[in-house]
Amino acid sequence: MKPAPFGYADPTSLGEALSVLQSEGEGAKVMAGGQSLLPLLSMRLASPTTLVDINRVPDLDAVVVSDDGVRVGALVRHVDLLHHAGAAAVQPLLARATANVAHPAIRNRGTTVGSIAHADPSGEMTSVLALTGGSVTVATPAGSSVVDWADFFVGPLETSVHGPAVVTDAFFPALPARTGTAFEEISRRKGDYAVCGAGVTVTLDHDSRVTSARASYISVGLVPEVHDLTEAVAGQSADTADWAAAGALARTLVDPDGDLHASADYRRLLVGVLTERTLARAAQEAQNR
Repeated sequence: MKPAPFGYADPTSLGEALSVLQSEGEGAKVMAGGQSLLPLLSMRLASPTTLVDINRVPDLDAVVVSDDGVRVGALVRHVDLLHHAGAAAVQPLLARATANVAHPAIRNRGTTVGSIAHADPSGEMTSVLALTGGSVTVATPAGSSVVDWADFFVGPLETSVHGPAVVTDAFFPALPARTGTAFEEISRRKGDYAVCGAGVTVTLDHDSRVTSARASYISVGLVPEVHDLTEAVAGQSADTADWAAAGALARTLVDPDGDLHASADYRRLLVGVLTERTLARAAQEAQNR
């Protein structure tokens, strides 16, 4: 299939990109990696009047690591984040989730921030942004602002950003002390969209007892959600905690939809299984940290 006709602009500065977006109006669409956008164009599920390609805009391709967290620029490819040792050390969920993004060819071109801005509830990085308590920076002709993840996602493929704007980076806070993470998903074939996926964090006290257990899922809700499962395992030893109880609690907190890939009941079952499995791994990592 072929996309509908569209105009094309490749600005060389952020200001120029915003100017084009402002002049073109609501029909303009920003493109970075294009791995989510181009299939929609080809199936004519999206028909922008103008594509604004930001690949020539400078200073958007950096991964900046600090003690506070990891800031990922809008042009950073999945593969670059996947292999960034500094980012993985500060926030391990980044590498663990990015390794599950589609296929190598797509990771080589697709961008992490673009995936987040696409706001697909089946996307790994939207879930990671939520679970880590992250945020995005949005540039507009009036200036830049930071938008918390909870205020950014408003629906499937829909964000709170309107008008001429470019999401210039995403910030993922550093992993807290004595905290471990895990990420796992199940798909019908390797590289397909996940039928269900889970990212989790577990925090322990100095006696290796659970003080926090949290999870976020993909392909389950309409927008990313973070569920606190601590009550099921609070105060329990990391080695003997009742992770199955946490999985059972998680099943009561989600409200998945069914589709041609899986029924709602099957997704709810997977939530429980993946929660129990990933929490146990995250707790073990927390002990090692």
